[in-house]
Amino acid sequence: MITATVCTIGDEILIGQITDTNSPVIARELGKAGVMVRRMLSVGDDYRAISDVLSASLGESDVVIVTGGLGPTKDDVTRKVLYDLSGSTGYVTDERQLAVIHRILASRGLDVLEVNRRQADVPDGCGVIPNRLGTAPVMTVRFPEERFGHKAVLYSLPGVPFEAAGAMPDVVKDILDSFSLSRITHKTIMTFGIAESALAAKISGWEDSLPPSVHLAYLPDPLKGVALRMSVYGGDEDADALLEKETVRLRAILGDAVYAEEEKTLQQVIGELLDNSGETISTAESCTGGMVASLLTSVPGASGYFLGSVVSYAVSVKENVLGVPAEIVERYGVVSSQCVAAMAEGVRRLTGSDFSVATSGVAGPGGGTDDTPVGLVWVGLSSAKRTETVKFNFRNDRIRNMERFAASALDAMRKFILSETVY
Repeated sequence: MITATVCTIGDEILIGQITDTNSPVIARELGKAGVMVRRMLSVGDDYRAISDVLSASLGESDVVIVTGGLGPTKDDVTRKVLYDLSGSTGYVTDERQLAVIHRILASRGLDVLEVNRRQADVPDGCGVIPNRLGTAPVMTVRFPEERFGHKAVLYSLPGVPFEAAGAMPDVVKDILDSFSLSRITHKTIMTFGIAESALAAKISGWEDSLPPSVHLAYLPDPLKGVALRMSVYGGDEDADALLEKETVRLRAILGDAVYAEEEKTLQQVIGELLDNSGETISTAESCTGGMVASLLTSVPGASGYFLGSVVSYAVSVKENVLGVPAEIVERYGVVSSQCVAAMAEGVRRLTGSDFSVATSGVAGPGGGTDDTPVGLVWVGLSSAKRTETVKFNFRNDRIRNMERFAASALDAMRKFILSETVY
């Protein structure tokens, strides 16, 4: 099994100024190729720290991928570390990357300065994979077996996320050309509505009975639910059949809590359901502030089924735009089953959609009462056939509550659309 370490470089990561989004993308692409990621690390812009971390990582892993520290500014030290690790004696200009630099800057109407040209200069002990999306090249250093006790390759990628992601196909191709890789088979089951601890208890018997070759990981996300990823490392074609068999067993336990058998979001699944039926949807939102609509429209092709949204934060908008009767607000309040039902019906009439979903709740941190505590949300679901409501309770901060409100509304709508087939 070929192993890898992913290392991000930059003080801005360690102080929390930015979030490392490169490592998950890199790890995902490596896993698809059959490379097992053993470790993810972050290190600041310090020469000795970078050198020590990379040397140790090369001793442990066959492949080390680094992101960051390749910009045009003088404080970037990754290039200096690569110079010494590779035993370089000078710098050479990579004409392919220089051509990319000229093209990119020309497209922006900018002159090519010396500081820009310098990015095409690489240590002469390094190889280069041209970065077609940015000015800093991908540099490679290949180490013979006697250096670290095994053959090892270091890849240094730019830190800009879309550039790092764009470079991965070329990096993976180089890894495949350099190593003989074992097969890794993954199967991801997306679930929603069951907390991770409750899910683990519910499927404990199934998990205990998994064959030793099947590795299970729990991957929770507030907007996606809990993904269950089964993996078989080094398996042959029988691994696919094995994972399919276990998926059938798992579905029998979890029922409609499973919403996909691959890495998908709730909004993608809803989009597929509506695409297949030719039906449409609209939203009326209070506490989620348009988040449900934003998630739905984040899916390419959403214009084919998403008609519109009303963010009815104020009572006056609920009454005057959505047509919620004033007596409902006076008698039951805006955070109520009756109010979200009227909101859902109102936006469906307003837009002419086949389905609608409405939300009203208390995201916090203030505004809660004994009857409507912080974390309470009502979701209204409406179609031409019927209107239903469902209540959820969470105990999180404001942003996390809003995320859980929106995701729960989407999952409720998913089930509502599916149930229409039995009416």
